Amino acid sequence: MSENKTFRDREILSSAQGRGKVATLGAFFRLSGPGWLQSAITLGGGSLGGALYLGMLAGYSMLWLQLVAIVIGVIMLSAISYVTLSTGTRPYKAINEYVNPVLGVGWITATILANMIWIVPQFSLCFDSLDTSLGQVSDTNTMKIIISAVIAIVALVIVGLSFKPGWMSRLFDLFLKLLVGCVVICFVLVVILLFRNGSIHWNEILMGFVPNIFHWSEPAPDIAALASTLSPDAASFWSSKVVENQQSSMIGVTATAVGLNMTFLLPYSMLARGWDKPFRGLARFDLITGMAIPYLIVTSCIVIASAHAFHAKADAEFLSPDPAVIQSSRLFGGAKKVLASRYEATADAADKQAFSQMDEAAQEQELATYASKLSVEERKLAATLIKPSAGQLAASLAPVLGKENANLVFGIGALAMGFSTIIILMLINGYAFAEIAGRYENNYWRMAGAVSAVLVGFFWWWLWAGLSKTWLIILASTFGAILLPIAYISFFALMNSRRLLGDEKPVGTRMIIWNVLMGLGVLGAIAQAVGAIMTKIDDPATGGFVIGGVVTFLLLAIVGFSARFRSHDHVPAVNAEQDDQIYDE
Repeated sequence: MSENKTFRDREILSSAQGRGKVATLGAFFRLSGPGWLQSAITLGGGSLGGALYLGMLAGYSMLWLQLVAIVIGVIMLSAISYVTLSTGTRPYKAINEYVNPVLGVGWITATILANMIWIVPQFSLCFDSLDTSLGQVSDTNTMKIIISAVIAIVALVIVGLSFKPGWMSRLFDLFLKLLVGCVVICFVLVVILLFRNGSIHWNEILMGFVPNIFHWSEPAPDIAALASTLSPDAASFWSSKVVENQQSSMIGVTATAVGLNMTFLLPYSMLARGWDKPFRGLARFDLITGMAIPYLIVTSCIVIASAHAFHAKADAEFLSPDPAVIQSSRLFGGAKKVLASRYEATADAADKQAFSQMDEAAQEQELATYASKLSVEERKLAATLIKPSAGQLAASLAPVLGKENANLVFGIGALAMGFSTIIILMLINGYAFAEIAGRYENNYWRMAGAVSAVLVGFFWWWLWAGLSKTWLIILASTFGAILLPIAYISFFALMNSRRLLGDEKPVGTRMIIWNVLMGLGVLGAIAQAVGAIMTKIDDPATGGFVIGGVVTFLLLAIVGFSARFRSHDHVPAVNAEQDDQIYDE
């Protein structure tokens, strides 16, 4: 970062603050940046898929969850920015020195791992988005390679601009803001068109933003109404399935609005701009306007569109009395697992044994026949548990928006989400590589990290399929889930460390408020981690792998804490009292 630019930014901020609130607000908008980077990564394929499923599962009734999730995320990131800007210390060094080196190494390693795995589905999302918007992309490996190469080259050029001071980095900031703006506009347009067609009503949507903790134990109203028409056994089966999925969504959305690699991106992107203590107010403003507001608008619009298209509904083919027609439904593939579960709950022992001995094609035929005998209400409930795609949403809204409009808007919006996430994952990987190499300011190391990430993403057409895809998801989601609460706990400890913060450490009521708010974020992350781990432990194919990884990391963390305590036992007496303060706070 150019010293002249840092000095200029500081002068702009100081001068504006002297002229009043309006001038300060203008300076904040002018200098904002790191929050938009956070927005570009959080508005990726994960947010798109999560919001699509939330709308299908609960309709408008759980719109409040996105609001709660991003508020918790802003609190945690605000704490991270406070620690970083108050001390000027890079977080990797701070965690290693003041918390536990194992946690620091685990944090940065898991960040790199997450970057290099989750960049793969973003390439897939970009390709699918082009196919949705253009409707004529050849689905061959040759075409995938060509499109992937174009995406990779353009992304490398853009990331290279971000590492250069002056007008190049400002151009990068502008591009990211435009890209996020494109995502916002596309999905807002969908909701506006639905409203103009009389397909949605604002009073129902506004009611969805009112928090309702009963979603933890009760199905959404429309789903409960469907279940109430069934026999007690059937109602109990479907209600428990829906509630189980609602709980999973509540934990996942709340804990992962801010992902592990976002906890790395924020402090390093601020330090790269030369921000320090005077920029703390700007950092909070940037997180709210650059990350929280776009995230809330986009995810809410996706939930609204998904709820209108899918919630408590099923296509005509899935509701047909003909098993062959049911098999032709776009929903049947996703419904096979839950239909099999329902079959297991109602079939006798002989039928279960016969089913288990069938080949895959025969099992599908049997499930289609079984589905044809279920009531329309049960099949609608089964459809509620199927995760839709953006392409399916565009197709379902075509009668309302027009096929070309639906495909174009959703295609462009999803493409912008995927491409912006690719750029930011490369950027984070660059900072992480340079930090591990001990050459944080070196742009060659930063580009090496960016290149390594984009190379992995380039091969998505080979990696994101079959067993390879399954194990990549397991690897990234498991260790991302484990390390997110570790990252939160680490910054919780740093926020309470007088050795690190000195006189900048909040005290009294401020400290109580910080600890309560951060504690909620930590608890949410822990709950999400436990849920993710328990789900994979139950799978015979992955259980041993997950248990081994968790136990190994926890043992290393214990060793790290033990080493720190022993090192403090041997410090000179003059420093011992000061060094022990971190454990007394």
